[in-house]
Amino acid sequence: MSYEKDMIVLVADLDAENTITALLDRSTSLHTCIITYDLVRHTERDPGCCRSCVEMLRRYQTTHARALVIFDRHGSGRDSESREDIERSIEDALKGSGWGDRVAVIVLDPELEIWVWSDSPHVCSALGWENRGDLDEFLLQEEWIKEGCVKPSEPKEAMRAALKRSRTAISARIFEKLAENVSLNRCTDPAFGKFKTILQNWFQENG
Repeated sequence: MSYEKDMIVLVADLDAENTITALLDRSTSLHTCIITYDLVRHTERDPGCCRSCVEMLRRYQTTHARALVIFDRHGSGRDSESREDIERSIEDALKGSGWGDRVAVIVLDPELEIWVWSDSPHVCSALGWENRGDLDEFLLQEEWIKEGCVKPSEPKEAMRAALKRSRTAISARIFEKLAENVSLNRCTDPAFGKFKTILQNWFQENG
């Protein structure tokens, strides 16, 4: 069957849209071929992606070869469930609706900001800090991160606190800037690992 685009991507908000768009434009870093895609935002944000993605994506089954759904676990309405359980149940529903094996769900645990906290120096500049040592010291002193931990347990609140201290305005452009510049090998988050693996399996570099 011939499709108009390689993929339809459903996200919850502008931050995720900017992040995913910037990442998908980095096909060389992702080790994929160039991907043609459309990206849509759900008007009901994370809960909408979680509850009604099956209905929303049904119209794209004949126009897009594959579908990807991305949203936060926190605020989705299924906060008490694990990332894996949520992904599995929604993928099963989408597969049963007609997508078959052409679909995947990525649940950000707990939220998109978890992808921000890598050890890249670009994180400092994006958050308005001159060096990583000062940023790490701030996070420890304010108890946003525990000694020996790589990422804060509340990534969104930690990010906002860091921006407030550096007097940097909160903007969706921050996510875009990070997605454009941070090495894709630096993020160790499992959901990000799944994101890369899925794209590499679907869109092989020489495929």
